[in-house]
Amino acid sequence: MSDDGAIIQMNNVSKVFGGTQALDRVNLTVGRGRIIGLLGANGAGKSTLLRTIIGLYLPDSGRVETFGCIARDLGPKELARIGYVHQEGELLNWMTVGQLIRYVAAYYPNWNAALEARYVADFEVNTKARVGSLSPGERQKVAILIAIAFEPELLILDEPASALDPIARARFLDLLLELIQTEGRTILISSHILSDVEKVIDHVIIMDHGRIIRDSGFDDLREQYARVRVTTLQGPLPAQLPFAGIVDCQRNDSGALLTLRNQLPESIEQQARQIGCEAEIQPLPLEDIYRLVVNGK
Repeated sequence: MSDDGAIIQMNNVSKVFGGTQALDRVNLTVGRGRIIGLLGANGAGKSTLLRTIIGLYLPDSGRVETFGCIARDLGPKELARIGYVHQEGELLNWMTVGQLIRYVAAYYPNWNAALEARYVADFEVNTKARVGSLSPGERQKVAILIAIAFEPELLILDEPASALDPIARARFLDLLLELIQTEGRTILISSHILSDVEKVIDHVIIMDHGRIIRDSGFDDLREQYARVRVTTLQGPLPAQLPFAGIVDCQRNDSGALLTLRNQLPESIEQQARQIGCEAEIQPLPLEDIYRLVVNGK
């Protein structure tokens, strides 16, 4: 990712917990005005990376800067520009939801009361309920609210929708698309629900065993792969298929379902005609792309 207008810069960052290499010589630059999907299996290093960005974890080696400040030295001025939602939604259990919102809002002169009111209504947040009595999904709704209502420049979301029901998740995704309309705002979201993530992101970072193995614009990544359904127009499918870049093939006598890498649609269609077939080309879902990248295909 280009370093023009970078708000996060990580250079050769490593972090070890016991015998586990959580981050392994990570280099990352995050610019403004993006919705970035951070993908990886459990233990890939996603949460460690996010916490290192805001100074909750200190790297064993390397350098981390956020808003031009060394992450370990982030102060109230820088932290007031960052919203953070942790996957466990840690909140003050003894307060009511309304008390918690007012408590947090008091720290932010730019708190958006109109956004708060609309969020409370849209997500049916019960402001009279005791925080400690909330279900995991309700807690996440409150955690999201207090992270976004002061309109941070950098919004970090660590599995923010994992406990939300499908309707709430859809509303949440719409909210993210609305928030990113503010010029210069950046959203970094880690999620296992890739079918949701692909609806909103424009950039992808894939981690595996503490390393970043892909850092790419989402459109660029999608253009690298295609799912092609090949159907014979007459007779059985040839034993040898002429397509280049095959990374997966499921076939029978009448057709095949192929996954191709780095092939132009025009070339695919031409090769299909050569063997008396028609080709239906479809984009590959992010979940399938993710598996291919992690498996080195």
